This record gives sequence, C-alpha cells and structure tokens, in this order.
Amino acid sequence: MQVKNPQFEVSAVSPKQYPKNNLPEVVLVGKSNVGKSSFVNTMINRKKLARTSSEPGKTRQINFYNIDEKFYFVDLPGYGYSKMSKKEQEQVGKFIEEYLFNREEISLIIFLVDIRHNPTENDKLMYNYIISAGLPFMILANKADKIAVTKVEGEVKKIQKELNPIGDVPTFAFSSERKIYKDQVWEEIEKYIN
Repeated sequence: MQVKNPQFEVSAVSPKQYPKNNLPEVVLVGKSNVGKSSFVNTMINRKKLARTSSEPGKTRQINFYNIDEKFYFVDLPGYGYSKMSKKEQEQVGKFIEEYLFNREEISLIIFLVDIRHNPTENDKLMYNYIISAGLPFMILANKADKIAVTKVEGEVKKIQKELNPIGDVPTFAFSSERKIYKDQVWEEIEKYIN
C-alpha cells in the first residue's frame, strides 16, 4: 500500500476524544517497548510520525494516526511496565479495556511480541483478552533483525505454538530495521480495511 499523507490525529484517554469519522481502526497492542510506534513509522515510511523512545512506558494515551483518510493505526499503551504506579497501571488498563470492548470501528488487532523471548504471562493474558473480545487479529513476532535470518522462521513457529497452538491466527515476523516483512503485513491489513 502506498501511504501519501499520514497524520497524527489525537491522543485520547476517553471515548469522547476518539475520532468520529467511522474509519476502520487497526489497533496495536503489546508490552512496553515491543516496538509499536516503530511499527507505525516503518509501515508508512516515516521516521518520526509516531514518537518512539528507548524508555518503556512512554505511550500513556491511545494515539490515533490517520492514514490517508482510509483507516487509523491506533497505538495503545504498552503493558507490563513496572515503573508506572499501580494507580496509573489501573487507569491505563481501564481505558484500554473500554476501548477494546466498546469501539465498533476496530477492524483488526495487531498483537506484537518480541521474537527473542518466549511470550510472557502478560502476553498470554493479552492473547486471551483479545480472543474474548472476539476481534480479528494477527500476531507479529517483532525485532526479527535481532536474531539470525536463518532462525526467524523457527522462532515465529515457536511463538505461534506457544500462543496459538491450533494455528488459526496469522503469525508473521516483523522488523523495523529490515523492511523485508512489510509487504505480507500490508496484505493482511488490507483484507480488513477495504
């Protein structure tokens, strides 16, 4: 997909702040620092539309990126970040839950996990949560540039086996450094936004 004019539109913490134009929404979930913002920048060929940080827990709101008035990438705050106070974690958890369970515009969830590690307990909770929300999703094993190219396929299979043993959820490798995985991810996204 050619992206011509992506725009950051709004950071929201409650439904009254969400965009009102009924465009489909492709939602990014994953633990803090798994690379959700870098994913957005890579997919749209921009370096800095989504603010990235090496410090986990930077995203505290739901960020909506309008992609050519066709759909939104929606970047949710990461989970499992220990420096957030219990109270902050609860608040963030509440508005994520409200968004995921009530937002009718959600067309696809992209669940990012780190290819270098087995899925954490939090990842498994999020996986079950997405299943219970009943929304279509795909799993992206991110940071594939951090391991040898020859190992990527095996690690993706391992993650799929761990999270989705029946293998009915599309699971792909991804890397913001090596843009080689981008096309198959776009293909999958396009099935849900057209």
